[in-house]
Amino acid sequence: MTDSERLIIGVDVGGTNTDAVLLNCAASGADAVVASHKAATGADVTVGIESAISALLEMAQVPPNRVSSLMIGTTHFINAVVERDASRLEKVGVIRLAASNISAYTPPFIDFPPALTRIINGHTAIISGGLQVDGSLIGEIKPDEVREQARTLKDKGLKNVVLVGIYSPIDETYKQEEQARDILAQELGPEVNLVLSKEVAGVGLLARENAAILNASILNFAGRTIRAFKSAMRRLQLQCPLYLTSNDGQLLSSGEAEQYPVRIFSSGATNSIRGAAYLSQSKLGRSSKYVIDIGGTTTDIGCLLPSGFPRLASAFTDIGGVRVNFAMPQVESIGLGGGSILHVADAKVTVGPDSVGHEIINRALCFGGDTTTATDIMVATGAEVGTRPVQLKPELITAAKDRIKLMLESHIDRMKTSPEPCEVLLVGGGSILCPQELEGVSSILVPPHAEVANAVGAAIAEIGAEAEAVVDEKNKDAELVITRHKAISKAVSRGAVQNAIRIIEEEVTGIAYIDGKCRIVVKVVGPIDYSKFGSDAEEDINSNQNGDAITHKETKDHKLDNCAVDEKEVDIETYKPFVDENRVWFLSETDLAFIAAGCYILGTGGGGSPYTHYLQTRQLLRMGESITIVDAADFKDDALLVPLGGLGSPAVGVERPGGDMVLHACQQLERYMGIKYGGLLAVEIGGGNGMEPLMWGSSKYYNLPCVDGDLMGRAYPTFEKVTSFIKATHINDLLPASLSSGDGINMILTESKDTPSVDRVLRAACVDMGYSAGSANRPLTGKQMREMGILKSHSLAWRLGRAVALARQKGAISTVADNIIKVCGEKSAGKIFEGKIVGVGERLCKGHSYGEVVVEKLRDYERDATFDSQAGNNEEALPERVRIPFKNENLIVEAEYASGEKKTLATVPDLIIILDALTGEALGVPEYRYGLKVLVLVMAANPLWTNTPRALEIGGPKAFGYDMEYVPFGTYTEPRSVIDEYAPGK
Repeated sequence: MTDSERLIIGVDVGGTNTDAVLLNCAASGADAVVASHKAATGADVTVGIESAISALLEMAQVPPNRVSSLMIGTTHFINAVVERDASRLEKVGVIRLAASNISAYTPPFIDFPPALTRIINGHTAIISGGLQVDGSLIGEIKPDEVREQARTLKDKGLKNVVLVGIYSPIDETYKQEEQARDILAQELGPEVNLVLSKEVAGVGLLARENAAILNASILNFAGRTIRAFKSAMRRLQLQCPLYLTSNDGQLLSSGEAEQYPVRIFSSGATNSIRGAAYLSQSKLGRSSKYVIDIGGTTTDIGCLLPSGFPRLASAFTDIGGVRVNFAMPQVESIGLGGGSILHVADAKVTVGPDSVGHEIINRALCFGGDTTTATDIMVATGAEVGTRPVQLKPELITAAKDRIKLMLESHIDRMKTSPEPCEVLLVGGGSILCPQELEGVSSILVPPHAEVANAVGAAIAEIGAEAEAVVDEKNKDAELVITRHKAISKAVSRGAVQNAIRIIEEEVTGIAYIDGKCRIVVKVVGPIDYSKFGSDAEEDINSNQNGDAITHKETKDHKLDNCAVDEKEVDIETYKPFVDENRVWFLSETDLAFIAAGCYILGTGGGGSPYTHYLQTRQLLRMGESITIVDAADFKDDALLVPLGGLGSPAVGVERPGGDMVLHACQQLERYMGIKYGGLLAVEIGGGNGMEPLMWGSSKYYNLPCVDGDLMGRAYPTFEKVTSFIKATHINDLLPASLSSGDGINMILTESKDTPSVDRVLRAACVDMGYSAGSANRPLTGKQMREMGILKSHSLAWRLGRAVALARQKGAISTVADNIIKVCGEKSAGKIFEGKIVGVGERLCKGHSYGEVVVEKLRDYERDATFDSQAGNNEEALPERVRIPFKNENLIVEAEYASGEKKTLATVPDLIIILDALTGEALGVPEYRYGLKVLVLVMAANPLWTNTPRALEIGGPKAFGYDMEYVPFGTYTEPRSVIDEYAPGK
């Protein structure tokens, strides 16, 4: 069949409607649309698809044999996860390949919602295997271990198994997941589904594993559904290939979709973005465009890149409460649609987020109902919708339209990557809500057939592939060429036309804290090579003819009693931690969550996320272990408190979480010095290291309390920046220092000729240990800790985390800054700026992240409830923008005023904190990006860092190369001890 004869059907299955279009391959843009149709989406999605396609073919008077391919986008599979539906989710066995106890403290399912865990978790095990970031072995595959797991899986009757290896996405040499799969296949037979994590998602162990688990759990459900689609095709007499559209806008064959259904979880937003671009292609230039898709209940805003594909979300995405890392479009969703309900309270008008949804034809004023909706506002100003006119007060109309305009402007700006005006493509049935002009937008284009742009996007999807590698920086150019060829070969093998494949994304980036290594990612796409599929299509469609009955039965069985429910949320306002009569604080899961959030705030942009540390410590509590904190005042004078923490790249920790590195470092130092510890001490409270002593002090390991304190009061980038060095006469006073890989490589640094050499030697050793190691340093006595240490650090972290959690639970994020200031003391902390990130520059040098983030004052139209407090300030006194340089952590805040004046508002050692204004959570350097609305806070440093020239020489601005004197931001107030407040009798 020639292109002039070839027709394509695109279908997008939404929650309310199923949209279908028929495209002519010989035409382009809006001219390619032969016909379109909307049908209701029922409980059985196949019925809606069949109805829409049947009407489409009849409308166009086209015989089925003219159709070359059918492309379907659906959210059907994700609903099983979101609804916790046990009738569609199956048990899964998970075998992780990770030798030397690496990742043992973050086992499979550790961050799954409890309800989903109960439904899906059939078996988990961690056996020998895994790679380092440089591709070297952590451990070999042991066939006998794999066979033993096969026997267990068989005994449990599990039919879905996931294999996940440390750094398997870059494993081109050992192919460990493939080795284990081949052994299991021999032992279990073909009726068991074996899923390799590397084929589902990229680097990021827990998130990739989670994605693979979800994939395995819905494999059989997906297979039945796709076979039902094929049955519908037979009834429609379609003898063409069936494809499903993926989350990132690429095509999967029906066979691939059955194998990787997780990749087609949420393609609706991508289809809308790509469909809008295709329908407007005669008006598109080479710059990015922003697509607004306004429906009945929500508005989705996405970014269309010059490649024709959407900008993807950052590393992690939440699917039904499960953290995953497969490709998803970056979309800002708002509770704004044609059915959004208007509310008036205290003379303030809001729109949504609640909506009448599909009941708009009964409840909206313009249809004779009694509920004022966003559509009614437009009808009152002349829009021709509904069955009757609408009369509303002019001031109500004006306020509602202003609110809608603000909502759209605010979220568009959050998506933008530069302050320049952008171009917008407007689609969706609710597009009448969008005003003709928006602040920060240069033009708004409504393409023809905008109401079915999602189905058009499904029809034009292409076949893609991706390849990634971690390589030596000196060879990156040659390795980039090799990686390109790998990606192109994958696309050809999947059915793309070889000479039409194009590269849509190339990324060559350094890895933080790792010198000489970089990560390469290449993504390609190309059109379908129909010559490969024509002969197989009829056989494919006529296979597995029992799909219909199973799917219809499944629909009937889908009841509420099949759905599991998650555990009840803790009431944060009334929650009290448990401190016993001996003044020992026994931590709960809630305490751990508060401390983790607070540690990231105290990290001042660095220290790495405490997320996996939180999961590890929470897991210990769920195993029945205890974790305790004791005030420094309650340790004996001669008690030995060992400062400990992790050293290396947080990027490695994402793929290689946990392990015994810190434990082994502590044990080695204890043996070398011939001593016994009396407690464990965080070397730094900021970031993940603030959680480390909680882990190893637990009853499972040392069974010793963690000191409520640390040696930094924040995060710092190098070894010597600790308060115990301030009064030291030489760096050797902090030694010996123990370093361990966790898998058998250990070293002790006993002395050094000078201060810089210590950090340099330890980091060089860390490279040989896989770029991640545990460290333990010369212990302090209880008396020394009270004199040299920063006290009550964990109490402060707990209070900061609680302040954020409380604001979120109450829906009052705008109070976060005030709550934090109250926790720290009004003389100790303050909000110095609020605005939007408009620039981020970052580079890697000697393993550290250097750069600068620029935050600009919000314009009037950009403000919402979070920023109402700024409106009452003296606008002329506020800076126009602030610049915040960082070296892993934020270093100074330099303000720029409209007059041209520049002024330094804060410097290290004071803590410079950037919070996400929409969540209240801390932002680390890796999360800085354009468009984020942020709060900039400063907290006064502990006097140990500010009272002497020696202290400022170690931790002040001159230590980071700034020729300026330290000016205190405020007066330090010691945090209130949780132990003092909640101990019995207090």
